[in-house]
Amino acid sequence: MSFNLASKTFEERQAIEEEKARHFDNWKANIGKAKGEAARLIGEKPRRKGKWAEWVRAELEQMAPPEFANMVRIEVNKLMAAAK
Repeated sequence: MSFNLASKTFEERQAIEEEKARHFDNWKANIGKAKGEAARLIGEKPRRKGKWAEWVRAELEQMAPPEFANMVRIEVNKLMAAAK
């Protein structure tokens, strides 16, 4: 979806920028922890073998908030892609 910010009011643009800043601050505060969790999940792959993907899905479902679980999912995907 694309939209022109110029057609928004100052207040709408300001609200959008504040939301973007909130997301960025959340990312900065949690990226290290997300990378650590992703490394932990990847580290279990040899031990869990064929059941690993199912186990990872269950672990991600238990993580909160959902934004953090998504950060971990992205980091797991990055590590998996780098290992290929």
